[in-house]
Amino acid sequence: MLLCMSNSVASDKSTPRHSVSVAGVVVRDDGRLLAIRRADNGTWELPGGVLELAETPEDGVRREVLEETGIHVEVDELTGVYKNIAAGVVALVFRCKPSGGTERPSGESTAVQWLTPDEVTERMSEVYAVRLLDALDGDSPHVRSHDGRRLLTHRPRTAVSR
Repeated sequence: MLLCMSNSVASDKSTPRHSVSVAGVVVRDDGRLLAIRRADNGTWELPGGVLELAETPEDGVRREVLEETGIHVEVDELTGVYKNIAAGVVALVFRCKPSGGTERPSGESTAVQWLTPDEVTERMSEVYAVRLLDALDGDSPHVRSHDGRRLLTHRPRTAVSR
């Protein structure tokens, strides 16, 4: 994947600001997936959070998973890029393997559990469940957008596509 960044001088138009987050789809040998119940809103999600300026995405995933779950991971590959159109958050999701540690809740999670894919679908909203399920399908990376609640099935029109 080739990413281009511009260092050009800012123009009159405001530059859109996005937050970049990272998350880990941690898959055990038995196929169960690591999930947390968030302390702030009680929803089930995969462990992750905001990428810090001085860290690589892979280091950010390792840090976030460990902080929220007590589990150390080896990062395998990028499985998806997900944009919350409403909030301006771009999430980079990586498939990982557990490499040590013991499950424990944190200040950010009230529960840590290993779920089956069916349990993921039952407990998580579609915008989070799809991230875990995408990581299992072998057709990565996926690129998806959502509005915070539902996946968008159409691509927003841009100046290029008009």
